[in-house]
Amino acid sequence: MDAHSTWKPLVITPADIGAEAAPDALVGHLRGLDDLGDLLVAEKALVFRGFRVSPAELDDVMDLLLPNRLAYVHGNSPRTKVGRNVYTSTEYPPAYTISMHNEMSYAHQWPSRLLFFCDRAAATGGATPVVDGALWLESLDAEVRAAFADGVRYAQHLHGGKGFGKSWQDTFETDDRADVEAFLGDTGATYEWTRDGALRVSQVRPSTAVHPVTGTEVWFNQADQWHAAGLGDETAAALHRIMPEKDLPQSVAFADGSPIPARYITQVRDRGLAAAVDVDWRTGDLLLIDNMLVGHGRRPFTGHRRVLVAMSD
Repeated sequence: MDAHSTWKPLVITPADIGAEAAPDALVGHLRGLDDLGDLLVAEKALVFRGFRVSPAELDDVMDLLLPNRLAYVHGNSPRTKVGRNVYTSTEYPPAYTISMHNEMSYAHQWPSRLLFFCDRAAATGGATPVVDGALWLESLDAEVRAAFADGVRYAQHLHGGKGFGKSWQDTFETDDRADVEAFLGDTGATYEWTRDGALRVSQVRPSTAVHPVTGTEVWFNQADQWHAAGLGDETAAALHRIMPEKDLPQSVAFADGSPIPARYITQVRDRGLAAAVDVDWRTGDLLLIDNMLVGHGRRPFTGHRRVLVAMSD
């Protein structure tokens, strides 16, 4: 088997570094590292387990792992902001799987690092699956890779405060249209305001990306999450009965505007999940990932799981 097919995150425990099981020990270890970036690129994902980190110590740890914490501006997932650019992980109902994706791969700019913190583990399930992006790309049929070669066109319909999906105010963390226009003006996206105060945004992005350090090409788009077929046949049919595609909160097509076949979408979704490795959470765990080299998702769960996320460039 090749290196991609045997990959899994590196787990670091107090015993691995000869330290006590305490947040201060993790902070001290991180301060002593001069090659965290190199380590993350080499391993793609790091799990810090057994250091008994609580929300009270989280900022100290985050400041070392995320050198420039970013706001979730133009993010499409439902989240709640709970701290200084710290958010709840995606707030989809616990019964559903969240398919593999790289955070904000649809956007003009995306975070290079993501950090997840388990404030409360689920009663059952709730793992965060992570997938090697190169393996995901290799797992797809040649027909699918060729079809996506020119990229994808993402479209958003963001209501003005009342409607289906996210509002443009929540998406851009502002209620000032000028701020939104200034942001979008630097992205290459096209946009228009509708008569009812909603915002339509369209942008063409690549389907793959090349990591700036390793030179590795990875699958790097969210077509399966933006396409109705990625939600399942019944859900897709229900959405199209309710509203036309242009009014869906988000939709996707090939770069030239032609539709993406549903069978391509389900292949991308299913093979990403099949190639993933589960990170099973314990309360106090942290997971740091290179957001280009690794995609992530969520398994279904029961109980009151609470995982926080922050990101950095």
